[in-house]
Amino acid sequence: MQTLSIDNGWLVPARRLISPNQDARPGDTAVDTLVVHGITLPPGCFGHGQVDALFTNTLDVSRDAFYREIAHLHVSAHLLIERSGAITQYVDFDARAWHAGQSSFDGRTRVNDFAVGIELEGTDDCPYTPAQYRALAGAGAALMRVYPALTRERIVGHSDIAPQRKTDPGPAFDWALFFDLLERACT
Repeated sequence: MQTLSIDNGWLVPARRLISPNQDARPGDTAVDTLVVHGITLPPGCFGHGQVDALFTNTLDVSRDAFYREIAHLHVSAHLLIERSGAITQYVDFDARAWHAGQSSFDGRTRVNDFAVGIELEGTDDCPYTPAQYRALAGAGAALMRVYPALTRERIVGHSDIAPQRKTDPGPAFDWALFFDLLERACT
């Protein structure tokens, strides 16, 4: 597994594509949570680069009817991990990405304020790839080295912070495998 690092808020060697859908975290807020998401655009389709377009507000609504339904959204995540394991970073980890929506965790609302959001290209019911698990574990370990309040217990799914609205990363996500790889990446 490749060792990843963070340099001034950016994962090395991730591809960088800046999203306008971000702002400053509240000044006294420490990063202490990691939220794992699942996403495909259009739903169920992989490898089309449309997540980049969504996160940069450049989605071509003529490409799919579903895009017209979501064109008004202004969302982002810190990272996207594609099926191949390739990683793109859209928002500096020290800034607030717009990934959690209305959410709460550990008695606090506004999860975007204190969390990093990582999107995995996938669906709730399609197994994620070994390359994605390795990349997620590497990114998680790098984040835990830089943000000591981020512990294994504070790594959750989108479904954990918004259970009435979200189901991702879904039952296809193998938490045991991920945590095993994360433990190895942290040693």
